Amino acid sequence: MKDAELRSPVSFVANVARLPQKGLPVVVEADERQREALAAEYDLLSVESYRAELLVASWKRNGVKVTGRVEADITQACIVTLDPVAAHIDEPVEALFLPEQSKLGREGFEGGGEIILDADGPDSPETFSGDTIDVGALAEQFFGLAIDPYPRKPGASLDVAGDDQPEESEFQKKLRSLLGKS
Repeated sequence: MKDAELRSPVSFVANVARLPQKGLPVVVEADERQREALAAEYDLLSVESYRAELLVASWKRNGVKVTGRVEADITQACIVTLDPVAAHIDEPVEALFLPEQSKLGREGFEGGGEIILDADGPDSPETFSGDTIDVGALAEQFFGLAIDPYPRKPGASLDVAGDDQPEESEFQKKLRSLLGKS
């Protein structure tokens, strides 16, 4: 089964067919096995804690809005020294979903209308099929985006050998004279 292979270590499938009026609160707290899987997936030394608190609520007529936070304590390898670097992730989660057959999602493309995207605004709605959305996988996406791609231990720096200017080559001298700069 392909879905099982692609499934998030912190998968939590929420049934969105009949959401309570105030929304469905979801808490995903990763156990040790799930934290190890996250660490392996994101090339981290370890994930000490992982918790997502989400609210799955109705949006417009048959859409779904997911809001909340994902928090985690992780340890990465410093890109300079390879020493462990601890980091805390506290990332807001916000996403909109529309059923695949929803007019709202198709109008902009098929109706010849314009879709205006605000770079700082919310992302455009994603689509879902059936009655479920994997809100755990959604929270994991926000977790992954919040990880520092270049973790650096405090005080660690890449020292450049010799700050003095290298001797100018003959080519550079000729080029400089052609450009009229001295």
